[in-house]
Amino acid sequence: EVQLQASGGGMVKSGGSLRLSCVVSAFTFGTSGIAWFRQAPGKEREGLACIRTSDGATWYGDSVKERFTISSENDKNTVYLEMNSLKPEDTGIYYCAAEEEIRVTPATMMLFSTFTYWGQGTLVTVSS
Repeated sequence: EVQLQASGGGMVKSGGSLRLSCVVSAFTFGTSGIAWFRQAPGKEREGLACIRTSDGATWYGDSVKERFTISSENDKNTVYLEMNSLKPEDTGIYYCAAEEEIRVTPATMMLFSTFTYWGQGTLVTVSS
């Protein structure tokens, strides 16, 4: 059974930083697309960042470019999301998601419907 375990959320003041982790098990991690999504209160789930684990290629949503960095440690089956210059509007539940690499393309990687496997989410709260 594929499992994704997200962690690292918490409360931080505006301008602060957090690092989220997502450990993936029972999945072909080395040839996958792993993404982070955010669901803010009352809003749809938004794609933030995605990494292709076979070559490390990354993509970012406009709202987090130059503030967030996605990376992976393939030997640990883990993907990270380093979040800097956090804003109150970054508040939400952060989910990691996994899919076979062949299905994750620049046109599809920020879409909720692309990903089959999801973690349970970790809450990030940014205060002003």
